[in-house]
Amino acid sequence: MSPYSPDQRRPGVANKIRRAVVGAPKQLNDPTLFHRMSLIPVLAWIGLGADGLSSSSYGPEEAFRALGSHTYLAILLGLATAITVFIISYAYARIIEVFPHGGGGYMVATHMLGQRAGVISGCALLVDYILTITVSIASCADALFSYLPLHLHHYKVPFACLMALMLIILNIRGLKESIYVMAPIFIVFVIMHLTMLLDGVITHRDRFGPLAEEFRRGLDYDLSTMGFVGIALLFLRAYSLGGGTYTGIEAVSNSMQIMREPRVKTGKRTMLYMATSLAFTAAALFICYALLGVKPIEGKTLNAVLADMLFSDWPLGGAIAFVTIFSEGALLLVAAQTGFVGGPRVMSNMAVDSWLPHRFAALSERLTMRNGIFMMGGAAIALLIYTSGSVSALVVMYSINVFVTFTLSQLGMSRLYLKRRDKDPKWMQHLSVHLVGLALCATILVITTVEKFTEGGWLTLVITSLVIGLCYLIRSHYLRVRKGIAELDETLLDFPTSGPVNTDPLNPNDSTAIQLVTSYNGFGIHTLLSVLTTFPETYKNIVFVSVAVIDSGSFKGVHEMEALEDSVREGLEKYVDLARRLGFAAEYRMATGIDVVETAIKLCREIAEEFPRSAVFSGQLTFRLEKFYHRLLHNETAFAIQRRLQWEGITTVILPIRVKV
Repeated sequence: MSPYSPDQRRPGVANKIRRAVVGAPKQLNDPTLFHRMSLIPVLAWIGLGADGLSSSSYGPEEAFRALGSHTYLAILLGLATAITVFIISYAYARIIEVFPHGGGGYMVATHMLGQRAGVISGCALLVDYILTITVSIASCADALFSYLPLHLHHYKVPFACLMALMLIILNIRGLKESIYVMAPIFIVFVIMHLTMLLDGVITHRDRFGPLAEEFRRGLDYDLSTMGFVGIALLFLRAYSLGGGTYTGIEAVSNSMQIMREPRVKTGKRTMLYMATSLAFTAAALFICYALLGVKPIEGKTLNAVLADMLFSDWPLGGAIAFVTIFSEGALLLVAAQTGFVGGPRVMSNMAVDSWLPHRFAALSERLTMRNGIFMMGGAAIALLIYTSGSVSALVVMYSINVFVTFTLSQLGMSRLYLKRRDKDPKWMQHLSVHLVGLALCATILVITTVEKFTEGGWLTLVITSLVIGLCYLIRSHYLRVRKGIAELDETLLDFPTSGPVNTDPLNPNDSTAIQLVTSYNGFGIHTLLSVLTTFPETYKNIVFVSVAVIDSGSFKGVHEMEALEDSVREGLEKYVDLARRLGFAAEYRMATGIDVVETAIKLCREIAEEFPRSAVFSGQLTFRLEKFYHRLLHNETAFAIQRRLQWEGITTVILPIRVKV
């Protein structure tokens, strides 16, 4: 049974506008729902790989600039970058195999290194995804404004904020829908950049000889002046500051829930597409920078300078260069999509584990994590305004956090394969990959943090630390509440009964108590006993009502939804058994839905029509001292249902359940 959505019950112009903006609701009883919402490898590459591919727009540039006058090292830097991309991608392919339901770095750290490492990884990843959105949009604005007069550049930040709002709306409509909108941009980017890079390498292949000679002379000179150690430190610094190139590689492992079955195969193929395209693009850019001797020009990205140089001799070369860089800027906008996909999923996983408010695990009628999308988009807009859209500042903040997660993930996987050495014959092969990945990621993390600490890196660490501290406060509150509810369970779950069991069917003319319950627990039993003691000798029938709420934790496939429904049904049967043992005629009603309020109201309305002499009862947690954060951490479901049902003339009573915290 599926609930009516709010859209189905709100006629009028306002609803038509709302539906036009965010789209029509999806129906849970659609048997093809999961298949239609899941992504094949190519679409996943567009939706999740755009972040990695677009990082070639700023990662290689940052690394190349860090070389200064030692540009002869660019070829080695390109080779090292491509190798690193494949190593990290291969390591994350292993994570996909071990954690096929998603969660990526958060799940690896939580299960292999403990909850403390998990919350650090999750918070770092969460801040990283906010920065993914911010730096992608800021880079998009930079690329697009490269072809506008300098006096118009002060409009970049308002333009970037407008793009962020557009992405919020697109993602509320649904992931697949937003990918379809952005797919043409991705295709144009691939075609134009492939053309540009192949032109740069093939038509300038005669310069490889002079470039090799330049490499030899530069290396000889630097060895005589700064020594091998100096060259190595310079190279490591540039390599590390180009760490933004690798951002986005983790996105597939975080979002396995949206992959088409077989998920692992789809995820690994997506990783292959992502790694190959990113490694080729980044390495080719370094080669072209070196071959053509690209130099920075104020107001232009290095890629814009490169496009102008390569297409200057082409017919309509200026227009082609513009389209190339425009597609780059547009792809950066598509790359922000990864933050809107991965960020809410990280928040959802952490909400399920009580590190964040539980409402972040909820789904909208479009089956999107709307609360997380709003939070990610709002935080990105705030960062755009705070940094004035500075890509340099944002990339520093960005690359630090992503390598916190990378490092913890590689450490966790290394520990996993050490534990499996007696069971997995290939444990040494897998372990070696993760150890190399760990060394690379830790090196980049340390150098980037030290090098850029005073240039904005400190702000990343402060923000991430504050988020971690907030998560601990939230979890400690939930644990205290859980402890109080556990005391109810311990007292009431084995509630003794005496007397004969009532096996009579319900009489529609008798007075009926409709009780809203969740799982079978002390909270629900306490509410039942409160109804019976507060209104003695009043009710003959009891109808238990529960909603199998589909959230991001259960919305993974048909089997997970069936397991959720079976669990809810089992709890309701226990309530019915208890009520009948207490001497009442009892039965249950249930439905599956996303919005518990709408679903419960529909059920209660149907039951009230069947049993005219009825009243609805529900329990609500009550604290000794109400704090401002209680409404954020605990839903107001009971009050929302009460307001709606009372407006429709159905008596609704909320019974307080006191919990000591």
